[in-house]
This record gives sequence, structure tokens and C-alpha cells, in this order.
Amino acid sequence: MAAVNEIARTLRTLVDRDMTFMHICGTHEAAIARTGLRSILPERLKIVMGPGCPVCITPQGEIDAALDLVKKDCIIATYGDLLRVPGSEGSLESSGGDVRIVQGIHKAVEIAEKADKEVVFISVGFETTAPTVAASILSHPPKNFSILSCHRLVPPAMKWLLQQGEAKLDGFVLPGHVCAVMGYEEYEQFPVPQVVAGFEAEDILLGLVMLVEQIHKGTHHVDNAYPRVVTREGNVKAKKIMYDVFEPCDVEWRGFPVIPASGLRLKSEFEQYDAQKKFGIVYKKVSKHSACICDKVLRGIAGPSDCKLFGKVCTPRTPVGPCMVSHEGACKISYMYQIKKQ
Repeated sequence: MAAVNEIARTLRTLVDRDMTFMHICGTHEAAIARTGLRSILPERLKIVMGPGCPVCITPQGEIDAALDLVKKDCIIATYGDLLRVPGSEGSLESSGGDVRIVQGIHKAVEIAEKADKEVVFISVGFETTAPTVAASILSHPPKNFSILSCHRLVPPAMKWLLQQGEAKLDGFVLPGHVCAVMGYEEYEQFPVPQVVAGFEAEDILLGLVMLVEQIHKGTHHVDNAYPRVVTREGNVKAKKIMYDVFEPCDVEWRGFPVIPASGLRLKSEFEQYDAQKKFGIVYKKVSKHSACICDKVLRGIAGPSDCKLFGKVCTPRTPVGPCMVSHEGACKISYMYQIKKQ
């Protein structure tokens, strides 16, 4: 706690103008909320959450595709966070199908090895989880197994955010988990201050100090405040496995348009494991109709409490949007650590 207070004091002496930094990691948001870090930050420094929750940024068309697979009598294996995300006609939880919660793709493969039906793993996640999925595909799972690839890549989304300039960002706190796998070379292309941060309060505060110092010096580069886990090149073997199996593709993000080269699809030599091709699934564009503002929250231009549904119509028990479903969603995190403490 002494270290936290000391770094916070340093930060307060450095911040002499309005500054807004975005982090792109649900675990960072949970750590910030759980430790109450925002309460000790200088008034002129603001941290906003971007599209850092992989479940939250999965568009409704892909949730509907998973529901279509239920109708095709497939066994659906998925992470628990995805279970209650609303689709056009209910959720996986309310679908009445054979939907099973698994901790990872290896458990879904085990289900397929014992099943006499088709098993589809809804493969959601950023670069953190994609290498483990790729490794399982390379191990030649049974013929009745496939994945619905809903993977996303972080740098293309950051590029889109910077081009749009909606949130007027001064810099980024980079996702520690993603950078542990991918390193941070790809982020050096962006002309704004950036820092890779860990998940302890001291890590996050140190990262903020580094960002503010870059602004004072008029420089922009990537600082590493998480060297005990992250290196510039990342996990070279994991990256190779990922790109041996997957290739980048243009995909829609919830709250965003189609972002070029921001998704991962299976290469043609592995298409027998591609549920979209195997079952003729088409991703449909779904227009937003509710008053939910998850799209704005994911772009960093609104906070959970700005939504008129937050904590009233929309709660973790009755979620209207995905940001109230996932443990990495900004709305659920805000609800857990703010509403419940009032």
C-alpha cells in the first residue's frame, strides 16, 4: 500500500493538464474498480475502457450464428461468459439446446471424442487464447469437432479508434495478457504514448506515470511496465502456432464497423474444422434497436452510468447488453464494484 500511495503522489505532481488514457483489457478494468484506483487519481486524469472484453465485442450476428448451430442439433461448448449474451432470439442459456460450459478448447475436444453428435466450440478471445486453439487444431481433433472462430486482434481496433478520434485519447495502457503472447512490436506503429502494464495496483499506476512522462517530454513510444512477464518480441513459438493455423480477415466488432484484418479465420487446409463452412452458417448484420449503449462504452465515449438502463432494466441477472454479462464487461464490473457498495 505504501508503494501505491507513493506512486499516486508522484502522479499527482506530474498531471498538470487534462489527460485521457484508454486501456483495452477487461482484467485491467476489474483491477482498477476492485482496488478503487480511480478515487486516488488526479482529477484531470481519466482512464476509460475500450474494446477490451472479447465477449462484449462479439457482434450479435455471431451470437445468432451460435444459436443457429443449436438448431442444427450440435453440442455447443463455450465459455461461461458467453452463455447469457443476448442474441436476436434469446441466448445460448435459454436456447434449450445441449450447451456446455468448458474452461478451454481441450475440454470441448474431449466432449467430441465421447459424443456421437457434432460438437462446436465457440472460439472467442483475443490473441491470448488463439494460440491454444491453434495448438488443438494441429493435434487433429475428431471429425465431429469444429470451431466457430470469433477471435479478434487488438492492434487493428486501436488503429480504428485513433483514426476516428471520437474519444480524444492521449495514450493507451496496453493489455498485459495479449502482450505476454504477442509482444509489443506491433504497437510501435501508433504515434501516441503507450505502456504495457500488469494487473496489480502498482503496475497500473506505474504505467500511468510512464504515460504522463512521455506527454511531458513530447515523445511517443511503447514503455514496458510489466517486464517480469512481457518482452518486445513476445512468445515467438505461440505466435508461430497461431499464424500456422489462422490468417487475418476483415470482421465486424460490436459497436464498430467491419475493421480490416482484425479477425482470425482458419486457413484453407484446416477448413474441415471451420463450423461456419461445415454448416453453411452466414453471419448476418443485426441493427441495434434497444437503448443499450454498449457500443459507446466499447469505444470509450461513454461510461456504464451514462446508460439509462444501467442498474435498472439492465443488471447481471437481466442483461440487455453484453457489457453487463461478461466478468470483463465494463457494465458488470461497474455494477459489482459501485452499485453494490452504495
